[in-house]
Amino acid sequence: MTIGFFDSGIGGLTVLEESLRKLPNEDYLYMADTLHVPYGTKTKEEVRSHILESVARMVDIGIDALVVACNTATSIAVNDLRELYDFPIIGMEPAVKPAVEMNRATGKRVLVCATPLTLQQPKYYALVSRVDETGIVDSLPLPELVLLCENLQFDKGVMEDYFLSKLAPYDLSQYGIIVLGCTHYPFYKHILRGLLPPHIEIVDGNAGTVKRLTAMLNRYGIGIGKGSGSIRLMCTDDSPAYIDKMAKALAFLQGNHGEHSSLQPMHHS
Repeated sequence: MTIGFFDSGIGGLTVLEESLRKLPNEDYLYMADTLHVPYGTKTKEEVRSHILESVARMVDIGIDALVVACNTATSIAVNDLRELYDFPIIGMEPAVKPAVEMNRATGKRVLVCATPLTLQQPKYYALVSRVDETGIVDSLPLPELVLLCENLQFDKGVMEDYFLSKLAPYDLSQYGIIVLGCTHYPFYKHILRGLLPPHIEIVDGNAGTVKRLTAMLNRYGIGIGKGSGSIRLMCTDDSPAYIDKMAKALAFLQGNHGEHSSLQPMHHS
């Protein structure tokens, strides 16, 4: 049983890493659409066709379930994918709903950090207006963060300066939760934790996504725990250098959790 993970770049590795901790005995195929990044500068139609093309390639290799590990890709293509394929397909959305629910009691505000493209999607507006009756959600676009992450910029000093400049306009005593609304952003969770006042919780959608994945696998009667824990990393331009970068990024995430796994980078399908 192979679970596929799709993202435009290395961001979805944060979701894969969560899945490896919760479902260690599956086989994984991770595909990054390196031919067409970044998605943020393209039209919705272009992005949709790139996603469908990449997933078709994953289906040819063989997957039994798919996690669209990218908020933008989910809002643009998850419905089309569900019409095309009959295996479980799990999408993602920024964790606004749990954040608002957690903050109800405290009366504090919620700050959602995401890419400009995610924040411009009607799906995001619909989500916020559905769950945020009291108007406590603010949105902070972080357009540079995906590129910094793709360049493996994890230097503590550099990134602390970046976040401090972005957060400077906000009175953090007013906020109870910061939502990381892009799968690249949890790479910086530990740096943010060190910068933010202790009363602020940092929330992302990864745990909820893996929980939904597990429920869907059970619902479809797909056997859990029958794999060998292998990870196959691929990208749409078959670049060995990018596959090496993905392996490094995953090792960085697992290092932050003090875990290591068997990596099997595959350069060609």
